[in-house]
Amino acid sequence: MAEPNLFAEARLPHQRSYGGVFFPSVLAPNSGIPPPSLSVLTQAIKTQKPYLESLVREAGTLLLRGFPVGSAADFNAVVEAFGYEELPYVGGAAPRTNVVGRVFTANESPPDQKIPFHHEMAQVPEFPSKLFFFCEVEPASGGETPIVLSHVVYERMREKYPDFVQRLEEHGLIYTRVLGEEDDPSSPIGRGWKSTFLTDDKSLAEKRAARLGMKLEWTEDGVKSIMGPIPAIKLDESRNRKTWFNSMVAAYTGWEDARNDPVKAVTFGDGSPLPGDVIHDCLKILEEESVAIPWKKGDVLLVDNLAVLHSRRSFDPPRRVLASLCK
Repeated sequence: MAEPNLFAEARLPHQRSYGGVFFPSVLAPNSGIPPPSLSVLTQAIKTQKPYLESLVREAGTLLLRGFPVGSAADFNAVVEAFGYEELPYVGGAAPRTNVVGRVFTANESPPDQKIPFHHEMAQVPEFPSKLFFFCEVEPASGGETPIVLSHVVYERMREKYPDFVQRLEEHGLIYTRVLGEEDDPSSPIGRGWKSTFLTDDKSLAEKRAARLGMKLEWTEDGVKSIMGPIPAIKLDESRNRKTWFNSMVAAYTGWEDARNDPVKAVTFGDGSPLPGDVIHDCLKILEEESVAIPWKKGDVLLVDNLAVLHSRRSFDPPRRVLASLCK
């Protein structure tokens, strides 16, 4: 396909190459034409969508850098231009706030906390297929959103821990999380049950949980949610490869607050505990294979949630990264 004239493929020092494909794919405005306006950009996204999607399909992630995306409303217009259906954030764990249209804050947990690698909402059956992130205010320092190719993690884990991976494939995982009534912004998993299920009616919350395949056990000041067993490995059918599609490392190393003990947050699907040493080694593999591009104001990152895990490094404020989830 001829290179479209608005978009020019760019190289960044942080990119990795897998089999000659750069991860992530990066596009910048073509220097041979006048700087585009937002409306020129959104029009180009609509007309060049097959080209943009081919880059996402090949690399798993696409970074648009240097385009005139300045505000949450601009970002909303970019997301709308891609034309994917919105996914309501039901059953997710992160505290987040709607900003405009289909744009939300990314996880609002405190700056000193890292958010571990995960596929977005891998712990519920209805997860987004695409995620958009947008940097409205770049961090003073840190605060990257590292990304990693999921099939590479699966292959490395299977090579090193074949028995463990076989058990995962056979039994899947069970996720357990204790939720308070209201949101707790001091916790990375601090979403209360009312905003998790978008209701303050317990019986309606139970119905919505059941639709997600989740059981609820009410306690004096909150509720214990039990999800699973659900698969930990998925076949990415469009690319015909298996992926590390789970929140195992995130839950085991990060689902910790006043209510939750992370070691109990995730187990094998038969209820038996996971081996801590293998989980921590998996975390090392995730870090080794990851790419962390420092955010610049105006960056838009499109992540194929079926192919790529993401995380968040701790940072010095200010930092404002917004997100949008698509079916």
